[in-house]
Amino acid sequence: VGAVTKQTLFPPLMPAGRPFRVSNASRSSRKGIVASSLQELISKTLDAFLISAGIVTLVLEEDGTVVDTEEFFKSLDDNTHFMVLEKGQKWTQTRNGVATVRQKKKMGVANITFDLYKLNPKDFIGCLNVKATFYEIYSVSYDIKCMGAKSVLRKVLQLMSHAAQITGQFLLYTGTYMLQLM
Repeated sequence: VGAVTKQTLFPPLMPAGRPFRVSNASRSSRKGIVASSLQELISKTLDAFLISAGIVTLVLEEDGTVVDTEEFFKSLDDNTHFMVLEKGQKWTQTRNGVATVRQKKKMGVANITFDLYKLNPKDFIGCLNVKATFYEIYSVSYDIKCMGAKSVLRKVLQLMSHAAQITGQFLLYTGTYMLQLM
């Protein structure tokens, strides 16, 4: 029977930070950041560029390769140039030293959607929802609820009954008028 006792006199040393260069998506601002892990680099980048969204993508500046694992990050050399991309931004290659950044393309002024659905399987026609969004800010919606088959038939019969009554009244009035003329 034996017992093993392990006592650590010194805590494990944190790996020394490595220097990296980070630029924003338009390449208009560059910062030097020292970090020992990918998470530390991302958090220091958010602080350095005053990004509050928290959802960013770190890519290699030279070819746009996404850096998202710690193993890949550890394999990169010191002074590697990164680019931080916020939501909706994409990496673009530089042309003659001039960089262009593609922003999310807006399609137009209005977006209109039509949704056709049924509340009950026995519904005859169903319901229609029309939604219009203007400039991605204002939204208007209107819901048209259709009736079941019995209700539709009842309404059609009522309409035909009213039409027959109007036709009968018109024929009576015309007949009375013709009698007075004769």
